[in-house]
This record gives sequence, structure tokens and C-alpha cells, in this order.
Amino acid sequence: MSETTPQAGSNASVYQAYQSNTYLFGGNAPYVEEMYENYLANPGSVPDSWRDYFDALQHVPAVDGSTAKDVAHLPVINAFVDLAKKGVKQTVMATGADSEMGRKRTAVQQLIAAYRNVGARWADLDPLKRMERDKIPELEPSFYGFNDADQETVFNISNTFFGKESMSLRELMNALRETYCGTIGVEYMYTTDQNQKRWWQQKLEATRSKPQFNAEKKKHILERLTAAEGLERYLHTKYVGQKRFSLEGGESFIAAMDELIQQAGAKGIQEIVIGMAHRGRLNVLVNTLGKMPADLFAEFDHTAPEELPAGDVKYHQGFSSDVSTAGGPVHLSLAFNPSHLEIVNPVVEGSVRARMDRRGDPKGAQVLPVLVHGDAAFGGQGVNQETLALAQTRGYTTGGTVHIIINNQIGFTTSDPRDMRSSAFCTDIVKMVESPVLHVNGDDPEAVVLATQLALEFRMEFGQDVVVDITCYRKLGHNEQDTPSLTQPLMYKKISAHPGTRKLYADKLAAQGLGAELGDAMIKEYRAAMDAGKHTVDPVLTNFKSKYAVDWSPFLGKKWTDAGDTAIPMTEWKRLSEKLTTIPESVTPHQLVKKVYDDRAAMGRGEVNVDWGMGEHMAFASLVASGYPVRLSGEDCGRGTFTHRHAVIHDQKREKWDAGTYVPLQNVADNQAPFVVIDSILSEEAVLGFEYGYASNDPNTLVIWEAQFGDFANGAQVVIDQFIASGEVKWGRVNGITLMLPHGYEGQGPEHSSARLERFMQLAADTNMQIVQPTTASQIFHVLRRQMVRNLRKPLIIMTPKSLLRNKDATSPLSEFTKGGFQTVIPESKELKGDKVKRVIACSGKVYYDLVKKREEKGDADVAIIRVEQLYPFPHKAFATELKKYPNATDVVWCQDEPQNQGAWFFVQHYIHENMLDGQKLGYAGRAASASPAVGYAHLHQEQQKALVEAAFGKLKGFVLTK
Repeated sequence: MSETTPQAGSNASVYQAYQSNTYLFGGNAPYVEEMYENYLANPGSVPDSWRDYFDALQHVPAVDGSTAKDVAHLPVINAFVDLAKKGVKQTVMATGADSEMGRKRTAVQQLIAAYRNVGARWADLDPLKRMERDKIPELEPSFYGFNDADQETVFNISNTFFGKESMSLRELMNALRETYCGTIGVEYMYTTDQNQKRWWQQKLEATRSKPQFNAEKKKHILERLTAAEGLERYLHTKYVGQKRFSLEGGESFIAAMDELIQQAGAKGIQEIVIGMAHRGRLNVLVNTLGKMPADLFAEFDHTAPEELPAGDVKYHQGFSSDVSTAGGPVHLSLAFNPSHLEIVNPVVEGSVRARMDRRGDPKGAQVLPVLVHGDAAFGGQGVNQETLALAQTRGYTTGGTVHIIINNQIGFTTSDPRDMRSSAFCTDIVKMVESPVLHVNGDDPEAVVLATQLALEFRMEFGQDVVVDITCYRKLGHNEQDTPSLTQPLMYKKISAHPGTRKLYADKLAAQGLGAELGDAMIKEYRAAMDAGKHTVDPVLTNFKSKYAVDWSPFLGKKWTDAGDTAIPMTEWKRLSEKLTTIPESVTPHQLVKKVYDDRAAMGRGEVNVDWGMGEHMAFASLVASGYPVRLSGEDCGRGTFTHRHAVIHDQKREKWDAGTYVPLQNVADNQAPFVVIDSILSEEAVLGFEYGYASNDPNTLVIWEAQFGDFANGAQVVIDQFIASGEVKWGRVNGITLMLPHGYEGQGPEHSSARLERFMQLAADTNMQIVQPTTASQIFHVLRRQMVRNLRKPLIIMTPKSLLRNKDATSPLSEFTKGGFQTVIPESKELKGDKVKRVIACSGKVYYDLVKKREEKGDADVAIIRVEQLYPFPHKAFATELKKYPNATDVVWCQDEPQNQGAWFFVQHYIHENMLDGQKLGYAGRAASASPAVGYAHLHQEQQKALVEAAFGKLKGFVLTK
């Protein structure tokens, strides 16, 4: 017998040929039985093709309809032996008729499995009915050898939830098609969780995927459709041609949102955070969150107050409100979102996680994330794959997200599926995390509401992401200035002939005797509300205040120069350092880690200077001991990419992978705040977006994202540009996130040298962020503490070092931690006669130590070196104070490691020039302009480094500014 599995063909004859050779029949049974026993003992011992077949067999219900999992054959064989001993005769060979009936029974079970697996491919989903139905032979009875004569044959279907133990083939086919191929098509069988599979089967098959709503419910659905359509038509008439990204064609989405909120409230959810792009956003603002129409109209009329330095367009705006539900008040937050479509998604997840932590709600029983997507963007934007990968990890889970896709079937102007994606559905990316998908026809609003109910129930039951894919259409163009028929004439002929979802549903209710004038009355009522500029959501709670709400007022209107008290008393230093460096006897650290902690103990006692890792640890320890939580995430951040941190000690004698770790920073005080350190997945964009979202909802937690190498921030540039740098001036969203970006020219080539300091400097304006490059252990200690102890919340960008982590010159005496604070400019450390100094070299970062070494070699006493530790906001006063110490200096040189077109040079030259004394000249010492951040050849790196240091002491060349 061939060691390949029989493959199903495309017609009945092929299937019958397969059946005649399957392991269920003929002389191959002993061979296959032996192979199956081997598979059960060791799946890797059988050929790949058979292993795949047996794997699939685990998910096919038994022929007799039982739901039990398959078991090894040996107990079955033993059972037959026992029966033989008792004199019970076994039938060795069935008659031809019995054999044929057995084949049909098997075929029925395979037919049921086929509809459960791929029935959604035949579902009635498209309101425009443009596409031909896929050819799926497995869904046809003839594929299994059934003919008209079999239609009334009764089969056992006890493994289904249709309410009967048996059905005729005709009844079964009707039930399967109603359940899996109606206006709802559900994909769930790819999950490996049997409980989830049975849950879906019970929910769908028991009702045949049909909603059973009473008259009041149906009227409410119509009212929501009327509101959705009414707003769009009102705006279309009053503000002709203005961009609003209309929801027309997808009005059922508003009914879905209404149902989701009401049902979530009834299930104990108290907060819902919503993320969505443009399509339908204005509709959600007015008809879901209850924004006053008059306020929206003021934005169209350009009469709304301009309260922010920059502001943003209407369809990027966020909003929050409180609405009443059967379960009590629910707070709704719509996140602000830029035009980069799906980038808001991890931000929402981080916001939700912060709210969960604040409530002590680890499973998301009280907070729900809802993400609304466009069909093309959902599969096309990689941030969704990254965000899905976070969904069930310990540091980022939010208890499951409800995703809703407004599936316009067109993307921007593309409607040919061959150009939109490489998969059958736009939702196929969620199969990577085994999330179920409910595809639903947007022209059946009751089905949309039912699908939403089921999605929420699943999320609450299993704590996992779930997707509702509303297949609809887009009546107008991508925006109201677009003419889609230029490229999609056939699609838009169908759209122009479509009466609209609201009209179809109103006619349906009228036919059911619920009032022929009902729809018209609702239209008039909504129009009147629009004319009056009144609320369209009832009831919106105007005076409700949750005890979990965050008060940002203490952090508003403060100056960045207010540094706060960052030193700690000596007694507290000693106490904390002892706690930090005491490892329980039950934990056996690695010898290298033990040495690190032994050295830190000596630092804590003041016996040796404090290094970077200890300075950082003491900052964290003092903060959590004072009640400030710390959340640190990134790739390898528990250990530290350069093994300097070791915040997590791994017991070298542990016997279980999920036990045997000790985190000293979680054990520094009896009532300390949490310290959380997370080794994140290999993602930058989603993880940084998540942390930004977390920090946006918790001003009292030090939230840090650390890049493995600084230039890894390249992968998260959208988050940096659209949120971190501009979120406050666009949306008024204050945020105190901290980025640690290892930066330094150590000869490691172009991809591991630069954190792209110049990009952050270019983004710096309106005092929107802080950019620092500390060069000592005490400086990192003070700047981390400063981020929390002062009443100011701005993003903090730290260019952290690599070689300085272990450079003894970068260590600090204990006294620098118990007094003083962060120095924006560090003065010349050598005692020089100020009037004798002829040149001042200003620099930032690691190059300082190279310059000091060179000066010692040259023996120059007329060169002063000062360090700019804070590059933005530029510390003009402190820098000017240092320059004034050297009134006879004729030259000022800016020296940097980075190429001339990168680093800080182009940005600080103006600041330096502003503070120079009359007659002084400003020059540059550093690498020449380069297309690459750094060279890849070690010898060339050394030559460049040597040359730039020498240039700092040589004659001014090239571009020179004179004061």
C-alpha cells in the first residue's frame, strides 16, 4: 500500500474510489491500524502525509455520533478479546448492504463536518450579489455518492444540536444550509479547543443561526438604522462635498454597536474603549457616543473653538461619554486616531490594559476593547498581525477584543479580490490566533445584531479575540470628493440601484404588520433632532463620575524646568540597596548574575562607585517604594540586551519552565507599588503603541519601552510620529511614556549604532518631548525619578549607552544619588583657569570620554569640555552659564559621533550660536555626511573615530558660524 493518504476528488466517482481504499474497508485495515497505533504513541514516527491525516481525524466526529475524543486501539482490541472469552460471536465481514449503509453514515458525518468547516464560503453575505459562489464540491451531497433516492433516508445526527437524534438527508441539508450558509457564515473549526467548537455548534445549530427578536427589538433596530442613515443624509445635504467618510451602505454597523454596548453593560462591562479609522466615525460620535450634533456642525462650519496649538480634522477626533445600560452606566471612549488607519489598535489595547490594572481586573471582566476595521486595512496593515500576536501574552492580554469589520468590498478604489488580498476572506489573519469569525450580510440587520451578541458572549466566555465581519458596500467614494465609478462602473451601477438597508428593513417590518408608517415617522423624528442639534443617544449620562476616572489636571500647565526632588536620603538608599541585593536562599542564581548582585551590594554600601545598572535599579526601587508603579517592556529587557540589568533572576536549579524566577524589584517594601518587567514579542510597532496607550491612561505609572537596539525604533516610527510627538498638540492627549534607545558608535555597523537621534530632534517642538543622553549612572537615576516625581508628563526619549554600561569612568559616587538632581548640562570636570581657555568643546554622549582621553594625551589646559545631557528642550540658561566661564575662548566646537547630516548638529547649532559670546566662532567636528548611519568595517570606524576626535582639537574647517 502506498504511504500517502487518499485524496478527495471533485466528483462522486473520485470520492467512491477514495472510499474503496480507505482504512475503513478491505485488507488495508491491519496495516493502517498498526500505523495509527504508532501515531498515537509517537506522531513523528509516521510519514508526514499520514500524520496530517490522523491529526485531522481527531477533529472529525465519530460515526456513531458520539462526542468523545478518539482513543488508542489497544483498549478496544482488549474489549473484543473479553467478549470472545464470554462466547460472544463477532461479525467478521458485513454484508454488501450493511457495508454500503456504513459508508453512507460515514459520508453524512463528513458532510456535517464540511459545512462546519467551509460552509461560510457559501453563505449569503454580499448585499450587491456581485460574485459567483465558489465551487466547493464537499458541500454537495453528490460528492459523497448521494442521489435523489437518498433524500428521505434517515441518519443518526446525535452529534449535532439541531434538536433531533436523526434526520432525513433532505432535512439535514436544509438545516446545515440554514445554519452555515444563510446571512451569517461562521468560521471556527480551525480552533484546537474542543470546548469552543462545541460552544459554537450549540449556539448556531440550536437556532439555525436565525435571530428571534420581538417587535420592540425590531423597532429599535430600525430606529438605529434610521439614525445612521439620517445623519449621513443630513450632512450630505447641508455640507455638500465636505469630507466625512460616510457610512452609507454600512448602516447596520450602528445597530451592532448599540447592541454591543447594551449587552456588554448587562454582562458587567463598565468601560468600553473603541478604536476605529475614518469610515463611519462621525456617525459613531453622534449616534453611539452621543456627541451633540450642534457641536459637530460647528466643526463643519469652522465655528468651533480652537483650543489646541495644532488641532486635527473631524474624522480623527476622539470622544468619551457615559451611557445607561441594563447593567448600569458604561463609560465609552473613542480613541483619537491619525490617518495611518490601523495604528490605533495597539494603542487601544494598551489603554484597556491600564484600565484593567487600575481596577484590579486581570481578565477583562469590566473593560472591553472594541476595534473597528476596514476590510482592506485589516489584512493589509501589519500592525494587526503584531497586535494579534500580543493578544494572549501575559504582559499584554486584555481578555479578548471584539473586532468589527465594515467590509465595503472595495478598499480604496480596488474591488477585484485578486488585488485586495491573497486569501479568501479579509479576516483570515485571525486564524493565526484561532479567533472565530462571524461573516454577516449587512443588509440583514437582525443577523448583524445576532452576530454581535454571539461575538460578545464568546469573548466573555473564553477571553479571546473574535471578529464580526459585516459585508456591506460603500454608497459614496472613499471620501465625498471621490468618484468611484471612474474605476468601478459595474459595482456602482448595483449600488445606485440599491434601495438602502434601512428601506429594505422598514419594508420587511411593514410586511410583518409592525406599521407601514413606522419608517417614515422615525425619519421625521430624527431630522427634527438634527435641526435642533440635540442628542441622538438616549440616555446619555451627563453627571456620572466613575471612581476609576483619571485626573490629569495636576500635570497640566507645568513648566519643564520644574525638576522636582529626585535625590533620596542616605538611610533610604541603604535600605533599598540591601533589599535589592538580597537573594533568597531558595533561589540559585547563575554565577555571573551572582557576581553582578554581589558588586551591587558593595555599591549600595558605598565601597565602590555605582554603575549604570545599579543606578537604574535604585531609581526603580525608590519609585515603587514611594507608590509609583513601574512598567518596563521590550525585547530582552528583563536581562537587558547588553546583560546589564538582570531585573529577573532565574533559578538555575528550577525544574519547571514557568517557575523559579525572582524579581528583587518586586520585594523592596511591604506596601510597594507594582514593578512589572516584560520580555515582549519580537515587535516594535504594536508593543510601543500598546505602551503609549497604557501611559495615556495612567499618569502615575512610569511606563518604559526599551528597544533592543536604538534603531529598532525604526519599526515603530508611525507611533512616534503620529502619537508620541504630536498627540498633545493635535488632540490634547498628555502622555509620559519613556523610550530607552541604546545608542552609540561602537563599530557595530549601520544597523546597531544609531537610535536616529536626528529624527527625534526634528520632531521636537512646542516642548512636546524631552530628549536626553545621560553619560553617568547618577544621571540615569535622576532622570528616571524626575519623570515621575515632578508634576509634568511629557514623553521622555533617552539615548542610553552600550559601552558606558561597564565603563568605570561613567560610574558615580554614592553622594551624587543622595543630593543634587539631573544636570541638563554637566560642566567641565577639570579645574581650569577660565581666562586661559581658548576653546570650548560641547558634546553629548559617549564621545565625551574619547575627548577627555585625547585631551589628557595632548596635555591641553586651554580646552574646556562640557556635556549637553538634555538636547531638548535645550537648556539655554545652563549652557550660557558654562560658556560665560570662558570669556577669552574664541572657538566653540560641537563634537559628535554621528555623521554631519545626522545626530544633533543641525538642531543644536542654532541653540549654541544663540548663547555664544560676541566674536566667538562655532565649528563642527564629527563624521562627514553619510547616507548610512555608520560604516560596516571595523577598521574604517576606528579611523573615523580617531579623526573626529582630533578634529575637535584642530583648526576649524568647513562651515563656521561667527557670533
